[in-house]
Amino acid sequence: MFAVIFAALVGLSSAQYDFVRDPGVYGPPLETVHAFFNQWPTGIAVSQSGRIFTNFPGGLDPANVYNGSNTVFTAGELTSVDAEEPYPSREINSPPGGAINYTTTPPSGANYPNYLLGVQSVVIDSRDRLWILDTGRVLLPDGSALVPSVYGGPKLIGVDLSTNQIFQTILFPETVAYPDSYLNDVRFDLRNGASTAYITDSSSEGRNGIVIVDLGTGESWRHLNLDRSVRSEPQFLPFVWGQPIYMVPAPGEPITHLSMGSDGIAISADGEHLYYGPIGSRYLYSVPTSLLNDRSLTSELMAQQGVRSHGQKGVSDGFETDSEGRIYMGNMEQNGIVFYDPRNGPVNMFVRDPKISWADTMSVATDGYLYFTDNQLGFGPLTYLGDRRKRPFAVFRVPLPEGATKVGS
Repeated sequence: MFAVIFAALVGLSSAQYDFVRDPGVYGPPLETVHAFFNQWPTGIAVSQSGRIFTNFPGGLDPANVYNGSNTVFTAGELTSVDAEEPYPSREINSPPGGAINYTTTPPSGANYPNYLLGVQSVVIDSRDRLWILDTGRVLLPDGSALVPSVYGGPKLIGVDLSTNQIFQTILFPETVAYPDSYLNDVRFDLRNGASTAYITDSSSEGRNGIVIVDLGTGESWRHLNLDRSVRSEPQFLPFVWGQPIYMVPAPGEPITHLSMGSDGIAISADGEHLYYGPIGSRYLYSVPTSLLNDRSLTSELMAQQGVRSHGQKGVSDGFETDSEGRIYMGNMEQNGIVFYDPRNGPVNMFVRDPKISWADTMSVATDGYLYFTDNQLGFGPLTYLGDRRKRPFAVFRVPLPEGATKVGS
């Protein structure tokens, strides 16, 4: 009898009161640009003419590893609302024998400078050229290990979109892209005579840092090696849709904390500062680009001393900058994207939607929109609850505030 009365009272109170609840949405509505039903994506890049490019890294999903099938490729162009084709060609996406060299013990990445192995990022610079960042690393087909890279694998490739031809290939020496490095994202500074690329090394195994590339000479070097600002925080535990994200290093091994280092990266609108942050951290950092470009004897010490924390901004993957100087970053724990405005300091919510689980990579386009991939990475095969992703994965876009557009456009 008591249970019946209690249940009735509970039902009555629920009917009488309208309690406040999380609205779940904020900012401009999401527009769907593309749906991925086949491979699992990370990157997104939008050209001035509206062409859209993406990539499928074999270093984060073994299903993206080249296996001799014409249906699998690591860099592509979106050709319709739900279809993709290999880019810049099928041939360059098809390394002879695959992306893994099984003649070494243990297996290693192939050393093909003229083929794509495991592309992690695609970016279009202010001159409307596409750049493809290849880690040179992929998972073994069973997902049990991420093979180390060798010289010829990690590379930065520039493609002329008017001809679809490669105009530059920059190979990274093993003193810059270590065998256990994971080159993640890249941004370009072509202003006032500059010709520089900045790349994050997000490796969960190795030495995190920032890679700097002189696009004119092809030389590259590192700064902020193992600095606190480029590494994940100890025992870092994010939550996505209320679920803790623990990682599984390999099948059958004990679960551990998320340990991905520096990942998101963006250059300030004036080119004076580089913004970045590890995935395994909620903090936003910056460093003057002048210190990263210095190669003098004390340059590493000066770069580390020049790092500045801008406080917490949530758990983020990709970053992007608009022409007004705002730095956009994902916020996985709030189903959204936030921005930091250097002009006044705070981090603010930009857009929030229940469809957002993991805003991976962002691209500010000349049409005044912010494009981003949502690939459900937090529910992927490397998490302790197993692969809970559900196709399709998505590309969304939202209009930028105040008429902002791509920097340099």
